[in-house]
Amino acid sequence: QVQLVESGGGLVQAGGSLRLSCAASGRAFNNRGMGWFRQAPGKEREFVATLAWSGRSTGYSDSVKGRFTASRDNAKNTGYLQMSSLLPEDTAVYYCALGRDARDSYSQFSYELWGQGTQVTVSS
Repeated sequence: QVQLVESGGGLVQAGGSLRLSCAASGRAFNNRGMGWFRQAPGKEREFVATLAWSGRSTGYSDSVKGRFTASRDNAKNTGYLQMSSLLPEDTAVYYCALGRDARDSYSQFSYELWGQGTQVTVSS
């Protein structure tokens, strides 16, 4: 069974950095775009970043653009979300997801495999 396992979340002070990882088992990682989403308490899940299979096409939400960077190592079946200049409003559970095809996408409906989520808490 295909699994996505996220890691790297934790507690950090505002202005700090964290790097999230998303490791996929099996060959599910192949030829699939990747997305990162987050959900804060009492709010709907929202788009954060996306990265095509090739790594050449990326997209970010306005709220994280310039602070977060998505990347992937296809040889290791692992994706990453480098988060810098973190703000208290970045506090949320972060999810990685693999898409139905190789493209990047802003829509969560384009993704069919989801990780379990990792908590990121930014203190002020």
